[in-house]
Amino acid sequence: MRRIRSTTLTAGALALAGVAATCVALAPAASASAQACTVTTLTTGEYESQGTIATKASSGCGDLNLTYSYNSGSRTYDHYAGRYKKSSGWVTGSKRYVQAYDGNHSVNDSTYWLVTGLSAGTQFSVSSLLDGGDTVRITH
Repeated sequence: MRRIRSTTLTAGALALAGVAATCVALAPAASASAQACTVTTLTTGEYESQGTIATKASSGCGDLNLTYSYNSGSRTYDHYAGRYKKSSGWVTGSKRYVQAYDGNHSVNDSTYWLVTGLSAGTQFSVSSLLDGGDTVRITH
């Protein structure tokens, strides 16, 4: 009887180790998806206007993610909004203006997802609430 229990425990331990190895193997794939995105550096426009215009890439990223911002003025922050072109003209994303301090922002932080579900090939830009001319990096 002891031999059967020992074999069962060993098999169970190996199964758990296999599951753990599978989880570890999957973890890099999740972070690799951000690497598959396109990164574009833009200069912002003033309130409700376009700055540099870019085109949404056909990558695995469906959003316009603010991953870096630098306010060219005296403040260390600004509020940014994603803008995109529809057949009727330029519109601001429904999230409106998001406050961001100078520096890097996580692609996984939904606070900085300026526009979600944007289709590939759509023109987009970023607007600053307080003043234009800021530098932003959009991961899309």
